[in-house]
Amino acid sequence: MRTTRRAFTKAAGAMIALASTGIPSLAAPARAGTPSAAPAVRRGTYLIKNGMVITVDRNQGVLPRADILIRNGVIERIGRGLSVPGAQLIDATDMIVMPGFVNSHYHMWSAIGRSFTARNGGFSYYPAKSATSGLYTPEDFYNSVLLACAELVNGGTTTVHNWSHNTRSPAHADAELRAHQHSLLRARYSYGHIDKLPVDEVNRYHDLARVRREWFGADSPFDGLVHLGLNLRGPQQSTDAVFHEEMKFVKASGLPVAIHAPQESPNNVDAVDYERRGYLGPDFMIAHYIPATTEDLAAMARTKTPLSFATHSELRLSSTGDARAALFAMRAAGLTISLSSDATSIAPPDMFEMMRFTWNLGVPWAGTPSERASAISVQEVIEMATINGAVAMGIGDITGSITEGKRADIILVRAKDLNIWPIGNIETAIVQSGTTSNVDTVLVDGRLIKRHGRLLAYDVNRIVRGAQRSSARILDSAGEILKF
Repeated sequence: MRTTRRAFTKAAGAMIALASTGIPSLAAPARAGTPSAAPAVRRGTYLIKNGMVITVDRNQGVLPRADILIRNGVIERIGRGLSVPGAQLIDATDMIVMPGFVNSHYHMWSAIGRSFTARNGGFSYYPAKSATSGLYTPEDFYNSVLLACAELVNGGTTTVHNWSHNTRSPAHADAELRAHQHSLLRARYSYGHIDKLPVDEVNRYHDLARVRREWFGADSPFDGLVHLGLNLRGPQQSTDAVFHEEMKFVKASGLPVAIHAPQESPNNVDAVDYERRGYLGPDFMIAHYIPATTEDLAAMARTKTPLSFATHSELRLSSTGDARAALFAMRAAGLTISLSSDATSIAPPDMFEMMRFTWNLGVPWAGTPSERASAISVQEVIEMATINGAVAMGIGDITGSITEGKRADIILVRAKDLNIWPIGNIETAIVQSGTTSNVDTVLVDGRLIKRHGRLLAYDVNRIVRGAQRSSARILDSAGEILKF
């Protein structure tokens, strides 16, 4: 284990070197198994001027022209005609300013496996994952998670829930967490199980105490950006007895938890029973849950249990469930619905595409229970992609909207690009027309991570080379099973 970690630390240290941006390298070598030093990308005092601001704050709404003062990572003031001596000016003229997106469910360890599925559709997500999940080394996890983070930032996502459901060893966990440290994104790291763990074997989370101490203790290198959670297989991938045993551990840990629910029949997740057992609540996230009954959804609503809706995945993998009907039922029940990408071999982690797809999906069907419902609005899908995700992750008081006192997780989108201009309704322009290519500037916690369309905190060429190296080795190791 010690040799593996030393080798990994050396590789990780070599991978991230920043281009000529004036930002020091984020990958200072660390002792084996020990988190490296905090990134040296400093927060500044910034004044965003003359932006079209989608606050996602229902008390403020959309501000056709406004300024935003950011100091020490905090949104200090929002108004018109602000002037702050010494602040660095960010000209947002002809730009849409909005909160960074929040992706509430993403299996980041497999981002480099985005095209491992067969072109004829016969070898799909689950077989591809099963064939390769045991082949990833810690270095592969680092390369994959850092690739995912860079892609997220580039597309305007500032917060992600890393649902790590293939935590193979302490070195693998360290690799993912080191990638998060170097990425500067806000995140929840949900520590999980080894893929294909026998359904009747309880996951004991043997390394959790060390991870909690070294990465999330008093000397945490994350500067408050990353928090710890757990994910369970749930009764979909383990027996009921195992699930309930693991839930005892979760409740004792005090950590937030997430589970997958079915995307098809039978419905073996029983939210009504989980409410009786005291499982449900704001710290218990459920992903998918397409076949949920009216009673299940009511139990979730009563307990404020958040739901992550992976729009592409619900349509691709929900073989017997109706994703559109499920979405309307979830909405009618009053759930906090957030958007997520699930896995890159199903959909890209592109929140513009997810918003647009969900908005187009959200049209009532004649002759169904949704017939008399209102169509899902552009405002709703923007909330699903921002504040709802933050609430689902327990950080709605920190991020998810442009509100005075919250942390400055903000993106600027060029509105005068050919695919957006001219603008009638600002929110409609983002949902109907926006793409990741329009993202000009990204701030995370008051740090400039992308500016003028260029990533500042990443050496993209090195990240891509590392990802390609890992992907090629995994494909080669998989042998003929993935030679399609």
